[in-house]
Amino acid sequence: MADDPPLVLDIDGTLTRPDRWGIDPRVFDPIREWDAPIVLATGKAFPYPVALCHFVGIPELVVAENGGVVYTGDDVFVNADREAAQAVVDAYEAAGHSLGWGPEDTVNRWRETEIAVEISQPEQPLREIAVEYGLEVVDTGYAFHVKDPSVSKGDGVRTVADAVGIDLEEAVAVGDSENDVSTFAVVGRSFAVANADAAAKEAADVVLEDAHADGTLSVLERVRGDA
Repeated sequence: MADDPPLVLDIDGTLTRPDRWGIDPRVFDPIREWDAPIVLATGKAFPYPVALCHFVGIPELVVAENGGVVYTGDDVFVNADREAAQAVVDAYEAAGHSLGWGPEDTVNRWRETEIAVEISQPEQPLREIAVEYGLEVVDTGYAFHVKDPSVSKGDGVRTVADAVGIDLEEAVAVGDSENDVSTFAVVGRSFAVANADAAAKEAADVVLEDAHADGTLSVLERVRGDA
C-alpha cells in the first residue's frame, strides 16, 4: 500500500464539533496514526496549534496566525509585526467599539503578528480603519482577524514544506474559511467541509457533504494510502 499523503489541516470549523467549540476527539487517533507529515494551519495564536500537536502526539509543524508565525519543528519564522494591528484596534476601541473577549482576552494574549476581534462586533468600521493602516480583515467565521495582507496560510505552508521536504503536489488540505483559500492554492488536492464559507467552497477541489470533523474524517478515510 502506498504511503498516506501529507495533510494540511485547519482547526476551527474543520477539526471541531458542530457546536463550533472544542476539538472533536474522534480526530485524535487518525491524525496520530497518519503515515505522513501533518501541518496544522490556523488563525489561532501560535501556542494553540503547538499544544494540539503535543496532545495528539505528532511533530510540531505549524502555521499560526494566518501565516504570521510559522514553525518548522526547528525554526520559528515571525512574518509580520503586531504593532500595526494594535494601532488598528486601538483606533477601533477609541471609536467606541470592543474586541469582545473580556478583560483578560486570552484569544489575543499570545498573538505576535495580528489581533482577532470577536465575530459579533461591528465589522465595517474595523475594515475601514484597517485599510487606513494598510492592513486587511479576514473573517474566519469565528473572529475578524486584523492582519498584514502580505502573509497567508499558503505562504506558511510553503515554508514548512520547503523545510521538511513535503511534496505539496501530493498534499491534501481541508478547511472551512476564506483564510484557507491560499492553502488550497498550494496543495495538490483541497477539500472544503460542508460548513465552509463561500470563498472556501469556491476555491476547493471538492466540497464535502459532511460538516466540521465529520467532513475531515471522511477525507482521511478517502485519501488514506493515496500518495
